[in-house]
Amino acid sequence: MSTTEHIDIEQKTPDIDLPPVEDPDDLSSIVEDRVVVAMSGGVDSSVTAALCAEQGLDAVGLSMRLYATPQEDYSKSCCSPDDLFDARQVADESNIPFYVANYQEVFQERVIDYFVDEYRRGRTPNPCVACNNHLKFDILLDRTLALGSRYLATGHYARVDHSGDRPRLLRGVDKTKDQSYFLFGIPREALDRILFPLGELEKGEVREHAERLGLVTADKPESHEICFVGGGNYEEYVEERLEEEERKPGKIVHQNGEELGEHDGIHQFTIGQRRGLGLSYHERLYVQSIRPDTGTIVVGPKQGLESQGLVAERCNWLAFDRPTGPIECDVQIRYNMDPVPALVTVGDDADTAFVEFMEPQEAITPGQAAVFYRGEEVLGGGFIEESR
Repeated sequence: MSTTEHIDIEQKTPDIDLPPVEDPDDLSSIVEDRVVVAMSGGVDSSVTAALCAEQGLDAVGLSMRLYATPQEDYSKSCCSPDDLFDARQVADESNIPFYVANYQEVFQERVIDYFVDEYRRGRTPNPCVACNNHLKFDILLDRTLALGSRYLATGHYARVDHSGDRPRLLRGVDKTKDQSYFLFGIPREALDRILFPLGELEKGEVREHAERLGLVTADKPESHEICFVGGGNYEEYVEERLEEEERKPGKIVHQNGEELGEHDGIHQFTIGQRRGLGLSYHERLYVQSIRPDTGTIVVGPKQGLESQGLVAERCNWLAFDRPTGPIECDVQIRYNMDPVPALVTVGDDADTAFVEFMEPQEAITPGQAAVFYRGEEVLGGGFIEESR
């Protein structure tokens, strides 16, 4: 095991404090210091489990079996059988109980089917948001009660601040790994039950903890692909799941109306795409819009990608019961981008938000998330329906 010279690991170990139980109803069977840890088999969730155990919490490891993985793709995705084996080994090393729950059916319906359907509609899905919304912080959070725990801990790089009169979802300290963008859909009332032990750590510090604790996953590489798309080729994955009449081949036309070529299906394209268009033209072309009704892909120069605003639907609010009046905040429309100033106006039912940017933004993509921030805090977010 290597030692660290540049990090004082003892001072970098986050304190894992359990929020108080404010509503004791129906919690008579709950163990006060029990924490269920969602374990995927990666280094982040492994360190989360080991830190909880190290600090004396009654930790229980729980992995979700989400999909069947061909053996040749084991190393190309997370949550594969090999990953579940690694999670079990880490649990054994940390001397904590470990369980595997089969959620393949609901994952198929709420994540994979959604993923394919969005591409069918000419939209670009975000399966990580869907998985967090419908599995990790819904079904799995409820499962914690059955295991005698009020709390669920995950390896996300985000924070929940309990210092005020309400819990606040904050960005992770490591700005390069911050995952708060994917977590806007957490139910507001669930924040008191969620722990993010890695939120105060940099990624390098997490690796140092894994080495210090002797975890088998210490040097395990990260997966940057969509977990259930084994080889990373989402176009092929979606095409295999579309009926022949659903593939919607069509024309590629310039924004000026000029017909430039044909394509085999709108699922191959996303807003802002430049590569893979198969066109020869005197200037660089980008996908500006996708018309699923006709199967038409509209392309044009880069400046044609700019929009002044967007409409977000299926909004979830974390900082308000229901927003009143326009909100001045920063809005992030893609992962790994900086949020930009905007004015957000909420519709009558709070499910819809109208966003007006201070400066035009490029490649606003239906299906992706628009997440609203004030400083480090996540105010809420929704799914982009259209640009304006």
